[in-house]
Amino acid sequence: MEFSDVVRRRRMVRRYDARRPVPREVVERCLANAVRAPSAGFSQGWDFLVLSDEPERELFWRTTTTPDAPSDTWLSGIRQAPVLIVCLADKEAYLDRYAAPDKGWTDRDESRWPVPYWDVDTGMAALLLLLTAVDEGLGGLFFGVPATRHDAVKAAFSVPRDRRIVGVVSIGHPRPGPRSPSLRRPRRGLADVAHWGRFGRRRPDDGRAPLPDPPAATPG
Repeated sequence: MEFSDVVRRRRMVRRYDARRPVPREVVERCLANAVRAPSAGFSQGWDFLVLSDEPERELFWRTTTTPDAPSDTWLSGIRQAPVLIVCLADKEAYLDRYAAPDKGWTDRDESRWPVPYWDVDTGMAALLLLLTAVDEGLGGLFFGVPATRHDAVKAAFSVPRDRRIVGVVSIGHPRPGPRSPSLRRPRRGLADVAHWGRFGRRRPDDGRAPLPDPPAATPG
């Protein structure tokens, strides 16, 4: 499949066919592409907890949900996914890497990082999982774990306490279902989100009059 087709076909899939498993070699190809994601300093501060056996997945859902909660169509559809991949970020790998001689931040001061690149890079790896799933003829979803359940998930699966759960990718064969209400929102066009040269300036050859240059920032 062409890359542009993979990008256009990617959707967040919330319903799966539980009768159709995902072969292990397909999961491994997804993971092999995930570790090709960029990472600051080639720190590669990510880990992937793969839950492909039914007892493992059931433990995950017991740990992250409330048994007596009202029926939830969204959740019941996702629970049918035959593969869950918990994406974990390792902050210490980045602090260690940038304390190395070729980087020189020997104090390992986290305040040097205005953006937590360990989370950003793990998120990019998660996107490669999703895109590879599409390329394999599958569907995927990226979803979060409730903040109050992170410690329980780590304890249940022996995840080191210093890892952060960035999110979970579910993978499987999609089933038809109702469209997400969020899809009623229009996709923002390039003219709305792309700024050329400075914020607020549209590309001049898009057939529309360019916006005037915004005023220069006032010092201080």
